[in-house]
Amino acid sequence: MSDSNPTACLLVIGNEVLSGRTQDANIKFLAIGLGEIGIPLREVRVIPDVRDTIIAVVNEVRAKFDHVFTTGGIGPTHDDITSECIAAAFGVPWEPHPEAWARMQASYKPGEFNAARQRMGTMPRGASLINNAVSIAPGFTMGNVHVMAGVPRIMQAMFAVLAPTLKGGKPIISRAVYALRLAEGAIADGLGAIQDRYPALDLGSYPYYRPSGNGVAIVAKGTDVAAAEAAIADVTALMITCGATPVQGEPDPA
Repeated sequence: MSDSNPTACLLVIGNEVLSGRTQDANIKFLAIGLGEIGIPLREVRVIPDVRDTIIAVVNEVRAKFDHVFTTGGIGPTHDDITSECIAAAFGVPWEPHPEAWARMQASYKPGEFNAARQRMGTMPRGASLINNAVSIAPGFTMGNVHVMAGVPRIMQAMFAVLAPTLKGGKPIISRAVYALRLAEGAIADGLGAIQDRYPALDLGSYPYYRPSGNGVAIVAKGTDVAAAEAAIADVTALMITCGATPVQGEPDPA
């Protein structure tokens, strides 16, 4: 892909994801949304609600990627420690954010803005708020780290506000072709040669298994539409030489 595109990493934070109790629904949404604004998601890590782990991983990846996005751990309970860990990672105090605190305090009846809810108005010093249209409690940006909710609907609302402020690159586009009754191994060598001809693209091979029949889908991703289409044309020709009948696009998920 284009070297001019900034890169991103996503940290999914939460014991509930690692235990299998909660199935993450944010990775796909963010990967697609970031690709559309030209910020390819290059790495995803799922990490626990453990202070030392969060601090170490945040510091590692914020030095490696242009943008780091986190989801989870900014609610009112004892295990919601993402915000205070971000403060520690940046070496700044974790303190009431004047705007977030005032906004949240005004949204509750007298006496209801308790210590637990006050945690959601407490952020690293210098954080910029990420508002959302679903709930009062905001996320925030600290340096190149964007901290968002784990609840998908709230995270998506936060991303809708955040995305227009991010400087991206060329949008990441994809083109695909698939064929029934074609084994991945039959086209592996030819596919490798095609990838070599288009080094700026990511050429992925995805075998699939359906009641209607098995097959393989090939997807070309990158910032150059013409190159992606040319690569898929080459893959289509390769599939034909293997006796398959290629179909443009991706197979039905069912």
